[in-house]
Amino acid sequence: MKIITDCAADLTPQEREQLGIIEAPLYIQFPEGEVNSADITADQFYDRLEAMRPAIPSTAQPSSGIFADLYNKVVGASQAFSIHVSSGLSGTINSARMGAEQIKDGVVHIVDSMTLSGGQRFQVLAAALAARAGWGKEAILERLDQIRSNTEVIYTLETLEYLARGGRIGRVQALLGSALKLKPVIHVDKTDGKYSTVGKGRTIPQAIEIISDHLHQTYQEKELWVSVLHGRFKPGADSLADALKQKLNVKKLEILRISPVLGVHTGPGIVGAAVVPMELMQDLGN
Repeated sequence: MKIITDCAADLTPQEREQLGIIEAPLYIQFPEGEVNSADITADQFYDRLEAMRPAIPSTAQPSSGIFADLYNKVVGASQAFSIHVSSGLSGTINSARMGAEQIKDGVVHIVDSMTLSGGQRFQVLAAALAARAGWGKEAILERLDQIRSNTEVIYTLETLEYLARGGRIGRVQALLGSALKLKPVIHVDKTDGKYSTVGKGRTIPQAIEIISDHLHQTYQEKELWVSVLHGRFKPGADSLADALKQKLNVKKLEILRISPVLGVHTGPGIVGAAVVPMELMQDLGN
């Protein structure tokens, strides 16, 4: 069983290597040319992004042909799960579906994560670990459904400028205008995989408090795996990690950087968390 995803899952290089996860490319289109998001470091990207202001680059998904070539190379006569960034935020999964229709051998199960970043990562890791442990297709799909329903991805931004310019504002539109100076708290809605506003603060510390309170209300005393993620905002990530350790029953916590392809739409001042109940991950092995 092969596991395929895209770089919006924010996997670490070690996870990809150890679990044999294949990553489809997502592209950043700078004025001087297109770059595979996997080929540029976060700091290199943010240096270029800030140098471009007020303009920003755009992003592009893989073509169906790229997916078809990828599937033909890795699937063979076996099966694969191809798990991708939310259909509510990207057309990547449509390319994956069309690519899967072009292969002759093997079966590719296309999975809409209905989320992104750390939330997508939990699903990809679960599929890879379950496959390695010998789980069957239906058991893996059932676990992915459970993880999808019980994962929260929530973040705040120093500015809405990048979301607005990149056209990813969605239902957060109401915060625009004079509210650009506010610090929105945004999560990925489980019903449609799109962004929705949880609240807003006047400062990053206020927004972090809103995030930690929201997660406490959501999970209460459940043991949790928490991934804190940021663009280029380590102080904010450290503050959020401290707040979550105080208010949640954190079994595992890590601080990671988000992929440059996601940073196009958020800018460097993003900080947030992906959270999943530990019980949905710990029986999969490691």
